[in-house]
Amino acid sequence: MKRADIKRRPLADTTLASLEPEASTYRELDGAGLYFRVKPNGQKSWELRYKKPDGKWSWLGLGGYPEVGGALARQKAAELRADQAAGKNPMVSRQARKTAELAATNSTFEALAREWHSSRLASWDPGTAKRILGALELHVFPTFGKRAFAEITTMEWLELLRGMERKGILEQLSRVRAYCKDAYDLARVTGRASYNPLEGLHKFIQAPTADNYAHVSLDELPALLRAIRAYPHAHDVRLGLHLLSLLAVRPSELREAEWSEFDFERQLWTIPEQRKGRKGGREHLVPLPRQAIEALEELRTITGAYPLLFPGRSDRTKPRSDTVFLMALRRLGYEGRQTGHGFRHLASTILNEHGFDADHIEAQLSHKAPGVRGIYNKAKYLEQRRTMVQWYADHLDKLAAGNVVHGQFGRVV
Repeated sequence: MKRADIKRRPLADTTLASLEPEASTYRELDGAGLYFRVKPNGQKSWELRYKKPDGKWSWLGLGGYPEVGGALARQKAAELRADQAAGKNPMVSRQARKTAELAATNSTFEALAREWHSSRLASWDPGTAKRILGALELHVFPTFGKRAFAEITTMEWLELLRGMERKGILEQLSRVRAYCKDAYDLARVTGRASYNPLEGLHKFIQAPTADNYAHVSLDELPALLRAIRAYPHAHDVRLGLHLLSLLAVRPSELREAEWSEFDFERQLWTIPEQRKGRKGGREHLVPLPRQAIEALEELRTITGAYPLLFPGRSDRTKPRSDTVFLMALRRLGYEGRQTGHGFRHLASTILNEHGFDADHIEAQLSHKAPGVRGIYNKAKYLEQRRTMVQWYADHLDKLAAGNVVHGQFGRVV
C-alpha cells in the first residue's frame, strides 16, 4: 500500500502491515504525536514526538512492528504523554518502565528455576542436567513458568503436584517437588523470598514407594506377556513393552535410547554413563538375546530414520513421554498391578529362583554392590550374562505359550 492511499487515522492494522517502503525513510502520523516509521529496507517501528524539558522537540522509539502493534503503541504513547503532563521526562519514565518490566520478567518462576539449574550444573553430569530441566519444562513451566514466583501459593503448588499424583508418576512427582523447593531456597537465601511455599508439602502427597514399582505375580505373568504381544495400539510402544520385559532395564534407559548405542553384530547395547543419571557412574553393557534383536529390527523399520528409538510425536528430537509405557500398561488393564520398572523385579525374582549367580543378576540390573566390594568389583560378567539373558528370553516365550509349570528349581548350568 502506498502512503498516499491512507484514508484514515489512527492507522488501521491492515494499513500498518501493507505500507510499502520508499527510497528514503518516512513517518506517518497515527495520532497525538505518535508516528509510524518505515525504512527503505522495509523495517517498521513506532516513534513518539515529544518536547524535552529544554523546549526542543525530539523522538522517542516505542518498539518495532509487528512486535509492537498499533494498540500497544498507542497505550505506551498515552502513558508517556501522561508522564509528561505530570512533569516527568518521558525518556526517564520509559527507562523506568523497562527496568520494572525486566524485574518482573526476572521474578518469574521459570527465571528462578533456570537460575537455580545453572547454579547446580557443576555438580551434575550433562545427562542429569538435561533430564532435570526437561522435567521442569514438561511439568511446571506450562503452569507456573510466567507467574511471579512470590505470588504462587502453597495451595496452587499442592494442586499441581496432586495432578501429577493422579497421573501415577510418583517418582517424577517427588523429584519435581524437590527441584522446585530447592529453587525457592535459592530465592530465600538471596533475600527474594521470605518463605518456601513447598516446605512440608511432601506430607500431603503420595510418596514413591515399592508400590510405584508394582508387578504382577508369577502366576499372572503369562497373561501379561500375551497381552503385551497383542497390544493393539502404537506398534513402537508394543515393542518397547516387549523389550522391557526381555531386558529388565530401567524404563528411562530404554525410552531415551539411541540407535547409535546398539551393536547388532555383537548383540550388545551400551548405555553411556552420561545417560544413566548417576554422577560417577559407569556405562552399562546389556547383552541382547535373539528375541530382543528381532524386536529391535522390527522397531528399526518404524523409527530407524531418527536418532532415538522412541522419538516423540510432536518433536522427533526428544523421546516419548516418561509415562508412555505406564499408560500402555494401564490400557491393557494393569493399572496399579504392573509398571515398567516392575519388570526388573520380575526378572530378579525368576532368575534368582532358577539359581543364577546373584552377581550376574545384579550386573544385568546395573545394581552396584554395597561398600568396598561395590567400588572394586568392576567385573561385568558379560559372557555369563549372555547365557543368562538368552535363557530368560526363552523362558518368557515358554510362559507366554503356556508351556511352563511353576515349582522349585535348582541352579541352571
